[in-house]
Amino acid sequence: MTRDPQSLRIIEALLFAAAGPLDEASLAEQLPDGADIAALLSELEVTYAGRGVNLLRVSNRWTMRTAEDLSYLLRRHVDVSRRLSRAAIETLSIIAYHQPVTRAEIEEIRGVSTSRGTLDILLEAGWIKPRGRRKTPGRPATWVTTPAFLEHFSLDSLDDLPGVSDLRAAGLLDAAPLTGGLGLELPLMAAADDAEDADDGNDEDETGEDDQPEG
Repeated sequence: MTRDPQSLRIIEALLFAAAGPLDEASLAEQLPDGADIAALLSELEVTYAGRGVNLLRVSNRWTMRTAEDLSYLLRRHVDVSRRLSRAAIETLSIIAYHQPVTRAEIEEIRGVSTSRGTLDILLEAGWIKPRGRRKTPGRPATWVTTPAFLEHFSLDSLDDLPGVSDLRAAGLLDAAPLTGGLGLELPLMAAADDAEDADDGNDEDETGEDDQPEG
């Protein structure tokens, strides 16, 4: 039993009411001086481990999430006005695994040109952002994923991204993984409920522009 039950209750209330994950500093601001935030979170994590709601750390922050084995009970079938195309899923995967990466490098790995609309969709979703420029001719912009990307996929850090063997075992790796001039195998991640895997070979993105094969 914790020696500080009131602080534990405060953390529990804050996490329950929060619209998104909270970092430890934000939680500590609401606690009495001297409260051991790390120990309190650890205790709360254990307390909720076997319940319908779990305490998870994602993107170095803390949040309450439905237990993984019960998530199917809460799935809602809603109309999604804009789904990610296969081109966007592939682009997001490349950025996640090879960041920071330029548009030219993305195209080299995919083997097709990438329309501006594909990057715009990922920017609008809040999953990628520009991060400086390469010190090469033309000074191309580089792209990286955001904390929102980690939160969406319930990852604490990029180190938690599944490896190629894990993706293949789960059936989430394309049967014919893409390779490009960079000599890298590309794991294709399933983008949860926000993506549809178009097996018909159509790479048209949400703007109506087609990703064209490089000549």
